[in-house]
Amino acid sequence: MTDRTGSLLLLRHGQSVSNAADVFTGWSDVALSGLGEAQAGGAAVVLRSLGIRPTCVHTSLLRRSIATAELLTGALGCSWVPVHRSWRLNERHYGALTGRDKREVAAGTDAAVYRAWHRSFAVAPPPMSAAAAAELYADPRYAGLPAAAQPRTESLADVRARLLPYWSDVLFPQLLAGGTPLVVGHGNTLRALVMYLEDIGPADVEHLDIPTAVPMRYHLDHRGRPATGPGGRYLDPVAAAEPVRIGALAT
Repeated sequence: MTDRTGSLLLLRHGQSVSNAADVFTGWSDVALSGLGEAQAGGAAVVLRSLGIRPTCVHTSLLRRSIATAELLTGALGCSWVPVHRSWRLNERHYGALTGRDKREVAAGTDAAVYRAWHRSFAVAPPPMSAAAAAELYADPRYAGLPAAAQPRTESLADVRARLLPYWSDVLFPQLLAGGTPLVVGHGNTLRALVMYLEDIGPADVEHLDIPTAVPMRYHLDHRGRPATGPGGRYLDPVAAAEPVRIGALAT
C-alpha cells in the first residue's frame, strides 16, 4: 500500500486581454488574448507528451479560466470529463483597482503601499464602490452567492480563506480517491493554494509567482502534503531545465 494519492494538476489560465494591457483584472470577466488561446493549446501539448489526462476539471466562474480549460481539454480529446465551476476559484478581488492600469496606479501611489496592495498576504486594496459592486453581483452567475460572500476587495489572506473549503471538501477527496483533478485557476488563487500545500509563510509568499499557462503537478500524501521532494513541479520541458520548485524561492 502506498501513501500517495492521485496527482493534482494546476494551471494558471492563458494570457487575457487585461494581462496584455497590464491592468488589474480581479473579478472582471475578460476574454483570453490570441496569445492566451495559443498558450492553452501549448499546455495541452505538454500534458499529452507526458501521457497525462485529467479525470475532472475545476474552473472559476470567469471566462478566461473557462476558455483555457475548454481549449485544453478539447486539444487533449477529453472534453467529456466532468467539469466543476466555483466562485471560490475566482481571481482575487482587486476592489477599487479593478480595471485600472497598473503603471498608472504605481505612479500615483507610495511604492510600499503599492507593493502591499499588489503582492502582500494581509493587505487588501481600497474597496470597490457600492454601486460598482451592485453591478458586478447583479450578474446571473452570482445569483446564489450570499451577500456575506460578495467581496468588495480582498487580500491574499481572504482568497486563501475562501479557497481552502473548496480544497478540503472537493479537491482533496478526489485526490484521495485516486483521481487527477485539474484546476485551471488564476495567479492569486493558485498562489494561495500553493502557499497552503507547501506551508509557505506570509513573508515568502510575496515572492511567489505562478507563470501563465505552464502546467504544474503535485504528488501528495494522505495528509495533503508533497509526497516526493519539496513541492510541485512545472511540466514544461523548457522550464524543467531550470530549478523548478514551486515554492518560497520561486520568482
